[in-house]
Amino acid sequence: MSHPCTAPTCKRISRALCYCCQQNLCLQHLNEHNAVLVSQLNPLTDEINGLGDRLNVLNVQTMLSDCRHKLEQWRLDCYEKINQFFEQRCLELDRLVTVKLDTQREKTIEVQSKIAELLREQDVTRNDIESLTSHIHHLKRELDTIEQIHSRIDTHSILIPDHLIQIEELTERKLDLSHLSPVYKTINRLGGNCKVIAINGNFLLMQQGNNLCLIDREMTIIKKSLYFQDAIFDMCWSSILSRFIVISENGTYFVDENTMAIETLQSIEKRRWFSCTCSDAFLFASTLETEPSIVKFSMSPTVIAIKEWKTPYTCASGERIDNIVYNNSTLALMISNVNTGTMRMELRSSDTFDRIWTLTLDIATNKLIATRCCLLNCGEWLVADFNTSCLVQITIDGKIKNKIPYDTAPYRIALFGPDLLVVSTKDGINSHKILYEY
Repeated sequence: MSHPCTAPTCKRISRALCYCCQQNLCLQHLNEHNAVLVSQLNPLTDEINGLGDRLNVLNVQTMLSDCRHKLEQWRLDCYEKINQFFEQRCLELDRLVTVKLDTQREKTIEVQSKIAELLREQDVTRNDIESLTSHIHHLKRELDTIEQIHSRIDTHSILIPDHLIQIEELTERKLDLSHLSPVYKTINRLGGNCKVIAINGNFLLMQQGNNLCLIDREMTIIKKSLYFQDAIFDMCWSSILSRFIVISENGTYFVDENTMAIETLQSIEKRRWFSCTCSDAFLFASTLETEPSIVKFSMSPTVIAIKEWKTPYTCASGERIDNIVYNNSTLALMISNVNTGTMRMELRSSDTFDRIWTLTLDIATNKLIATRCCLLNCGEWLVADFNTSCLVQITIDGKIKNKIPYDTAPYRIALFGPDLLVVSTKDGINSHKILYEY
């Protein structure tokens, strides 16, 4: 049975069926249809040839220069820490031996004085001889011990666990948090209600009562330092400075990871700073003002403001920038409007501040509590909704992927390495293992 050609306005009888698109075509339109399909190979050829050219000109050393720089910086930091530890132990050794030698000299002088006195008086008993002999033998044994100090030093090789440097596979990873794993570790919050956390890859910084504490992945306190300053609004880690940056109600501070020393950051203008984040080279800080700004600071050799984005470029007057998070030349912003009760998330360029995407969230705003987010390793985002006690997973292109119920209200969230999610709640901090699909 013959069929008419399906080409528009064609009245010929079809001569063949195109199996790829299920069209009955006459000979002329079959040739034209085939020519159209063949012509579509040309841009594909150009595209794959372009990819081939890119592969041919790729230089592994150039491509990995930033990665090698990070590894080299890690090595130098480790050398510095080893040198500091070495110097501390040398000083401790010097002090120990000096104290021992001073004590020996004092005891030796006492015995010398006693012998000189007996010689001067020419009056000595057998008990004096035995006592002096005993003292001299004792001093000799102590001096022998001091001279053998090298045998009293025990050294141990440094164990370097693999997780100190983690290199991610160069494959696309899929993360589904719809079923969050059970709590892995917990640390309770003692005193106060500061839920702010910051992570540098190896340690987590949190406030415990009147202390700033450094926590490891097992939720164990490693170091702490007294903190009597005002309320903390936000904290972040600067890799170029190797320090935490703490933004409080009335000041900005450095916290040294090694010594836990707290130092006032004098070079930053006194404003109502509210949120902060760092790239490798820059600090970004937002203000808690009627017309919020975001200021970009260079970090080396000193912290200096180099750029400021103001209202209405940042957000509308009266809105609040709850949170800013840096990732790969972009800034994620959580913006709340208490007057309208709306909350949105925006992704902006960290260089030009151009908007990449915006997403309105069904999250109630709060005058007293800011809504925070964190970056996930797959380029996606996670938002903490404390009002409804859930976590909202956002795709890389700004769409809602999952809403994950949480047992208690989450206030702050962060990745602790590639495989651990930490959630800061009213009573403490929980960690959860993360599993990826490849």
